Amino acid sequence: MLCRSSGSFAYLRVELGNFVAFIAAFNILLDYVIGGAAVARSWTANFATLCNHQANDFRINVTSLLHDYGHFDPIAVVVITVIADTKNYTPFAPFGVHGIFKSSAVLFFAYVGFHAVSTMAEDTKNPARDIPIGLVGSMTIMTVAYCLLAITLCLMQPYPQIDRDTPFPVAFEAVGMNWAKYLTHIARTRMMPHWLAQINPKTGTPINATIVMLAATAIIGFFTQLDILSNLLSISTLFIFMLVAIALLVRRYYVSGVTTPTDRNKLVICIAFILGSSAATTAYWALGSDNDRTAYVITAPIWLLATLALQLIVPKARTPKLWGVPLAPRLPSASIANNIFLLGSIDRASFIRGGGRPTLHPPGSVPGHGENQAADGYWNAEEGAVSSNYTTKS
Repeated sequence: MLCRSSGSFAYLRVELGNFVAFIAAFNILLDYVIGGAAVARSWTANFATLCNHQANDFRINVTSLLHDYGHFDPIAVVVITVIADTKNYTPFAPFGVHGIFKSSAVLFFAYVGFHAVSTMAEDTKNPARDIPIGLVGSMTIMTVAYCLLAITLCLMQPYPQIDRDTPFPVAFEAVGMNWAKYLTHIARTRMMPHWLAQINPKTGTPINATIVMLAATAIIGFFTQLDILSNLLSISTLFIFMLVAIALLVRRYYVSGVTTPTDRNKLVICIAFILGSSAATTAYWALGSDNDRTAYVITAPIWLLATLALQLIVPKARTPKLWGVPLAPRLPSASIANNIFLLGSIDRASFIRGGGRPTLHPPGSVPGHGENQAADGYWNAEEGAVSSNYTTKS
């Protein structure tokens, strides 16, 4: 059972439990925060280049702090907090007066529904007063709302880039606000304070989550250099990808109450060897000599044998009906090894910086643990069903 939204967070929560999902949640949010901070930070460098200056010429340099955190960037804060771009209104009327009237004619169907108000004269106490107020009032409100939405949309994206089918979701994603859905959904699972999930009744947006994320992004972008941000972003992203690959193996080979304890133990052992051999290969690559490949002769066969064992001796618990990840378990296993290897290529200082991540809600207090937790708002998104290998097993 997978939730309709929140992507990898819901997938990991269902397959690997609340604790892993809790860890993944902050890596997901960290991706968005650091990604936004990195983009904002790079604006200062680009602006300085256009002005024939060094980037630090536009930053506040504090020598008493560490070098990596001593270059305050007020321009980054401004970029983070401002998504409107008035340049999108140039040209103001790209298709001229003819285009304006043509669009008005096409959109006039939106006003057809107001005709229904005029048919309610028999249901009102004072039709001569109530019908004009209801008709004119509703038309005025909707017209103003439509104009405000159109103004906002054009401030967010140039008109050639506006998506015809889903304009606002695409526009919000383009300005870096795609993270709001993650923070809101995570808060709804009670892994974070529930007030983050509250939707403002006037704007229809998660205002609390937006303020928190913008503040965190602005603070990080203000203090931290771009190379540090890029490394932290890579760590979080690779870690999430690795967890998703593990969750895919668990989903394909394990169903609670169906998989036998023996097969479950085989799965755990195979995944443990895949993780261990991948980590050993990575450690040797990072710490060993470039000319000495002795350890690879040991670690690579272990990874290969663990993957083959998973394929040959562990029966699949689910078989995809419509579409599934191909070449399982080889492709997910290779993904695990590749992500761990790339993680090992990042410098040690970045791991130390990203090690202390805050926890806003104890995961142990969240009801429900892992596999097959059905709840409101969840649906059977997995295209697979329980494999016939287990139809005769209790």
